[in-house]
Amino acid sequence: MLNRGVNGERSDQIRARFAHDAAQAKPAVVVIIAGVNDIYQGRSAESAEHELEAMYEAARAAKIAVVAGTIIPFNVATADQNARMHAVNDWIRGYAAARAGSIVFCDTRAAVAAPGQPDRLVSSPDDLHPSPDGYKRMASALEPAINSRSPRPQRCSKLKS
Repeated sequence: MLNRGVNGERSDQIRARFAHDAAQAKPAVVVIIAGVNDIYQGRSAESAEHELEAMYEAARAAKIAVVAGTIIPFNVATADQNARMHAVNDWIRGYAAARAGSIVFCDTRAAVAAPGQPDRLVSSPDDLHPSPDGYKRMASALEPAINSRSPRPQRCSKLKS
């Protein structure tokens, strides 16, 4: 397992290094969770969707299975930010459904959301990031999606922001 996540990056920044950090490494599966920093920084849902689609297609072209995770909530999000995150997440769900043979959808937002409060983290040390328990919940949600795409299923032991 390789962790190529960089704290604070927008989807365009992730896409700029995707070929080097992900495609050249030739993993069996890539988990793509991006867009929260785009929304936090005021970018449109459409711009995040454009970057996500480019990464999904680059992975598919490199014959890397894709797990598409949703944007997770942050507790200080405005109503507008939550609306844009939901729009991107609905787009991710639809995009993956239309490509069910090559992209697996994982609702990482639901995994870390507080019960009955989909726009709030179940727990957070800073109202922006999940707590260690939240990251464990996300890993538990991602594990079956990753294993469904990997020719050599392995247990996810650690996810790091």
